[in-house]
Amino acid sequence: MTALRIEHVNVTVTNPERTARLLEELFGWRVRWRGEARDGGHTIHVGSSEHYVALYTGRDTMYTAEDFAKGQPLNHIGVEVDDLDATEARVSAAGLTPFSHADYDPGRRFYFLDPDGIEYEVVSYR
Repeated sequence: MTALRIEHVNVTVTNPERTARLLEELFGWRVRWRGEARDGGHTIHVGSSEHYVALYTGRDTMYTAEDFAKGQPLNHIGVEVDDLDATEARVSAAGLTPFSHADYDPGRRFYFLDPDGIEYEVVSYR
């Protein structure tokens, strides 16, 4: 059997354009596709040639902070990077606050919240 992998994750955000720009800036990803989505919504796929995050927003939907409460149902999105320090510098430069730094086997990591309060774990195994 060939190795399995997660090809994409689909998350709801308040502003797919803003989140796509942020993910491009932080991780060097690119927009792979954008267009109409279910129920009149809009989606942007941003990532690499092998994987992506689908950023969805509904048509005329008014989201509240409760819609993005930690663990409702997503705890965080994990992103592996080669250079943790450089990525952390980009996160800080984007006006976001890195937190919960840890250095333990098998790697180093930190977390940050995007403008919607979605948590990202950034990890390096180098």
